[in-house]
Amino acid sequence: MSKLQHLDNMRRNAIINAGLWEFASRQYDDASTNTIAREAGLSKPLLFHYINSKKDFFIYLLDYSLELLQSQYFDLIDYREHDLLERLQQTSLLKLRVMQQYPLIFDFIKVALLTDSQTVATEINERKQQVKEQNMQGFYSDIDESKFAVGLNAQKCKQLITWAIAGFSSQILEQVRSSSFGDVDFKRISDEFDSYLAELRKAFYR
Repeated sequence: MSKLQHLDNMRRNAIINAGLWEFASRQYDDASTNTIAREAGLSKPLLFHYINSKKDFFIYLLDYSLELLQSQYFDLIDYREHDLLERLQQTSLLKLRVMQQYPLIFDFIKVALLTDSQTVATEINERKQQVKEQNMQGFYSDIDESKFAVGLNAQKCKQLITWAIAGFSSQILEQVRSSSFGDVDFKRISDEFDSYLAELRKAFYR
């Protein structure tokens, strides 16, 4: 996919975002290269000049997304912070920064790894192992449970907070899906998330 890599950032990101949105919305088999070309502002022949084939582009997007997730998200988490809510605030800001460039990247990764398309099954299975080995397994292992209010079950508190954050994240993804590329107000989302964290702190912390 070297031709795509050599494009200027604006053109390359337009193609990548168009692919992320189409594959995340319709999965691999039903995704349309006509739609990707249109959303990227290209003719279909020019799109294929850059991406070779639908399959090659899909695998390129998945590899690109996983590498970006590692370098711009997992590698930047500060595990010296043992306060659960502080760490969640930190990781959410990292996530929003990635989404500002590629709004549906997290949704795409989830959909891509769950696709049942036989056309890309071998490649998907190879990459599932990579995801399993990434760093979220230890996310809760070193949390300072003394922060929780006396009498509360720390494990259940962590689970309730996780469910709350997952619900908020799902709501944000729905807003992103229903918006145009440049219409997502990430500053408002960040401020709203901070306000929810403040309420969670009141409810669960000393």
